[in-house]
Amino acid sequence: MGNTERPRRVVRPAQQGPNTQQGLSTRPGAASANPAPGVVRRELYTPRSRKLTDAVGRLDAGLDEQACRSLAEWVRDHYTTAYASVPLGFVARCHLGPPYVDHQLNLFHVIVRHFSPAEPMPEPFSAARMLARSGGYAYVEVYDDGLILPVLDDGTVVRP
Repeated sequence: MGNTERPRRVVRPAQQGPNTQQGLSTRPGAASANPAPGVVRRELYTPRSRKLTDAVGRLDAGLDEQACRSLAEWVRDHYTTAYASVPLGFVARCHLGPPYVDHQLNLFHVIVRHFSPAEPMPEPFSAARMLARSGGYAYVEVYDDGLILPVLDDGTVVRP
């Protein structure tokens, strides 16, 4: 057997088009700064700050509508700046007690919706439901391309 070299994978930077800047959408009024489906940015695996995990937890704390909207805007801005991608929302265990077991937080319409065990959760949030119910995570991030990222209480992001 001779010495053969394996072919190497070539990684190239994302191509910039007229509507992109470093792979981010620049459409006016675009609500999401998410990469193309299937593209996972390294920044998404950076641990979440305590300030961010606390803010996400407060979204379900019974805030008035204006306070909830302000907090959701801060969370969106933080994700855009720190991680270059904004989740559609989050799924987490609900601490209201029976009959609720989990809830969905939607950052774009600031919807906090609580679910009983038998009540189906809408897509794409349903894929994160069992992770959230496990109690092992502070919350689970849900992205529009189907990516689900569980976040531990200490802010560590668990790779899929």
